[in-house]
Amino acid sequence: MNHVLCGLAANPVLPAELVDRLIAVADPDIAQDLAGREDLGRAQVLALVSRVPECAVRLVHEGRLTEADIDPVTRPDAALALLGEGGGDPRWARLLAGDPDRVRREKLAACPRLPPDVVEALVADTDVGVVAELALWAGQDATVRLAAHPHTEVRRAVAANEATPPVLLAALLTGAGLPAARRCPVCDQEEIPFAHDRECPRPDCDLPPGARCGGSHESAVHEIQEAALRNPATPAEAVAGFVDHPSALLRWVLAARPGLSSEVTARLVADPLPGVREDLAANPAADGTVLRALSGDPSAQVRRAVAHHPDVPLDVLLQVAGKTRVGPTLLPRIATASPAEVEELARSSDPAARMLLAQRRDLPARIRDALAADADARVAKPLATDPGLSEGQLHAMVDRHGSRVAAKVAANPNTPATLLEAITRHGKAARKALREVARHPRATATALLACLADEQGRIRAAGHPALPPQVLLELLDDADWQVVEAAAGNPSLPRAAMEDLVNRLSPEPGSPSSHS
Repeated sequence: MNHVLCGLAANPVLPAELVDRLIAVADPDIAQDLAGREDLGRAQVLALVSRVPECAVRLVHEGRLTEADIDPVTRPDAALALLGEGGGDPRWARLLAGDPDRVRREKLAACPRLPPDVVEALVADTDVGVVAELALWAGQDATVRLAAHPHTEVRRAVAANEATPPVLLAALLTGAGLPAARRCPVCDQEEIPFAHDRECPRPDCDLPPGARCGGSHESAVHEIQEAALRNPATPAEAVAGFVDHPSALLRWVLAARPGLSSEVTARLVADPLPGVREDLAANPAADGTVLRALSGDPSAQVRRAVAHHPDVPLDVLLQVAGKTRVGPTLLPRIATASPAEVEELARSSDPAARMLLAQRRDLPARIRDALAADADARVAKPLATDPGLSEGQLHAMVDRHGSRVAAKVAANPNTPATLLEAITRHGKAARKALREVARHPRATATALLACLADEQGRIRAAGHPALPPQVLLELLDDADWQVVEAAAGNPSLPRAAMEDLVNRLSPEPGSPSSHS
């Protein structure tokens, strides 16, 4: 892959004549970057597809190719892409339903608004994967027919489809009222009884770890139940019976379902698996009683989920935040705190409470300014990105807390160029701040040159328009291909350099590609 030409292909100021030159020599990698350009004219789009047919799918998704531009016989993948977008000629679907490529028929089965006769053809397809894909996306009429399909893979897809009638989803959970399935992925391939070794040494084996069939398709039935439990259309009364199921995975899936009854949530609070309790704590169905019970959970992940619940009582949240790292984000309960609660949090002697409040960006100026001047860096740090802070406040933060707040200050859109430069001189402890400086619109050439010392900062700085042209030219030979592409895609790259690069690195049309 020629990373210089790929970067140039994405450069927003690349002259039209150089775009034409790249189209004429494009390989699949360059074509993908060219296909993402917003300035491509219609003639360029058609020329690009003619040069590299594989990029037609992206151009369809970009809205650059229409029905009139696509021949489903010569470009079936582009036709499928347009059908998948809800466009295209219905006759294309009829043609593709008979495509010998199973993968294409699967993609067709996932397309919306298929003609009834195409649905019928896909229902009768000899490949189970095609039928299963249809069952996953089809409307209610097809799911009703496919719920009793003899293969478990099709039933699993029906169980995951939200268009499936609730009564059938309940039946798929237990199998009641449905004929027994006759085939599953295990007995399709192995003599039964068979249990797949979790450390299977066969390189060509595609069965999942633990798959088993003793004649009743045990692991496949478990997968059908899992799909039905994940489906929000499955009736609540049908899923409630799985609260004490021996499968930890099924209980785990149950714990994340919306609309659980208080009886079910109360029993899941005591589940032995931390993952079950964590998903329960994140479930909108969890009320204050459940969240209070889980706030003292031995698992930090469970307590963190409690803190992120939008309905957690404020006192419970503060209790959890005092002993659990809840992450650098605005918690939903803090975002909806009343004015009185905001005042209470701002006056709290607990830095953890003030730190949570500092994530808000709609605080009264009086409270915001007090938090910005907080003596505890943990409080000032989350507030440092607030665009309402003045340059003086940002300077004071860095003076007071140094590298502990430098990265957040560098991410503030109002941070002045002089302060960005000062941050880059804070030494080794502030290196993570270089990545923020490198993408700041106010960063100067001086600041950006300092950012080149950091691996990630180097990539971002290479694409920054304030980087001096001479440095850009040097970065085109960098050992990191990401730096090379960023430099070649930099809009500040001189036009003369662009022309020289295209002349030197692109082969003449019709000659063997120079890309490796």
